[in-house]
Amino acid sequence: MKVATVSAIRAMDKYCVEELKIPGIVLMENAALKVLKHINPLHQHFVVICGCGNNGGDGFALARHLYVEKKLLEVFFIGSEEKMSEDCMKNYLILKNMGIKVVRISNLEDMNELREALDRCETAVDAIFGTGLIRELEGIYASAISIINENSHYILSIDVPSGFHSDKGMPLGTCIRANKTVSLQLYKKGFLAYGSDKYTGEIVVEDIGIPEAVIARYEEKLYILSDAMVKTVILPREKYSYKGDYGRVLVFAGSKGFTGAAYLTANSAVRSGSGLVTLCCKEELMNVMAIKLTEAMTVSLEDKERLLSLINRCEAVAFGPGMGDSEDTYDYLKLVLENTSVPVVIDADGINVLAHHSEAFKLLRGRAVLTPHMGEMARLTGLSIDYIRENRLEVAADFAKSHGVITLLKGYNTVISDGENTIINPTGNSAMASGGMGDCLTGIIVSLLGQGYEPLRAAALAAYIHGRSGEKLSKEMFCVNATHVMEELPYTMREIQM
Repeated sequence: MKVATVSAIRAMDKYCVEELKIPGIVLMENAALKVLKHINPLHQHFVVICGCGNNGGDGFALARHLYVEKKLLEVFFIGSEEKMSEDCMKNYLILKNMGIKVVRISNLEDMNELREALDRCETAVDAIFGTGLIRELEGIYASAISIINENSHYILSIDVPSGFHSDKGMPLGTCIRANKTVSLQLYKKGFLAYGSDKYTGEIVVEDIGIPEAVIARYEEKLYILSDAMVKTVILPREKYSYKGDYGRVLVFAGSKGFTGAAYLTANSAVRSGSGLVTLCCKEELMNVMAIKLTEAMTVSLEDKERLLSLINRCEAVAFGPGMGDSEDTYDYLKLVLENTSVPVVIDADGINVLAHHSEAFKLLRGRAVLTPHMGEMARLTGLSIDYIRENRLEVAADFAKSHGVITLLKGYNTVISDGENTIINPTGNSAMASGGMGDCLTGIIVSLLGQGYEPLRAAALAAYIHGRSGEKLSKEMFCVNATHVMEELPYTMREIQM
């Protein structure tokens, strides 16, 4: 699914109308018909509140269809006729010519009429402002939105909730709190912001007839993963293949007190389909890890000859979980990077030592996946966590581009970027908020890298599989831990492939 900014949407609309000569009112009619599909058929009484722009025109067109379907209908208009867009005016006049009363909200008495109508109706349709709004709402608009929020039983917003910044995902002073938002043609960038669901409710995207070639012309290479997309990416396992065909991967992980990180990373690589997995850990952990791991092998970090032999023959490396933020950890990272050119996924303490040794980035270009959470991203960039939280897409993309790596910025709606293409993973939920989840994810990524997936694809696919496994388990579990997810991985991968 493609995601769009306001500037891209405006460019698409303009091209359709001016170059392709698609009348704007045709797109408006398409929008109304698509929104109509999401009207609860059991509801009989509707209030439609319209503004004077094209979003209002969508609302007037929808009101006409509700009237034709013999629904009990009350229509309100906020603004002035003089400021109406051309296509909005056409649909407004059609309603008036049909004898449908449109109440203009301009004073306190009108507000009281709106309040009473909302209390009577079953669904309120918000069509006041669309994606173009960038100013803070005040005066009669702010008052009307407060009345709609306080008195509606169910709110459906057309395209975006009125008062919502479509790029930044925040309220402009005040904002409609919709139960459902029917987003026209494309998912809006602002919907990805933390907390935006308080205003959008459930989001559905409906095609209103903008040709795919136009979308491709102005798209900004920002995507959300979907089942359909992921299904086409997972490679089938060939009939005559053997373990050597599915990757020899090394996992550098663990230290005293952090054996769980090593276990989860290595075993998640096994469960994700790796042919051969070897855990590289300190000598003092060898006995306990040999007992914990049955399918993965172990090698001591102190056995340099064997370690170098494995590094030279592997297809991918995972580095960092539970190793400790120390000079020893950095020395082992240099050992890996200087002795192999295979893809490397760096997590946890691998990221922490990179924050102290920026010179190592020159060895990572073109082959590394970094998987920071926001705290680790703050250490890497020097930016505040609050800034990163509010600008996740830009921070991830800028870091990836400047360092020549894949950035996987963890959190709700995980962001994966190579600096040119940015992908959002929609899977996962708060039931998965527990220690070890990042270790599990690192294991999936290195497994896919070892199986031959290119780094951006491996990172995105791993995030999707990881989150979907957790979602499935959370349907029957209050909380889900990393071991649960690790055990579920091959089942999730098989289900997606079917």
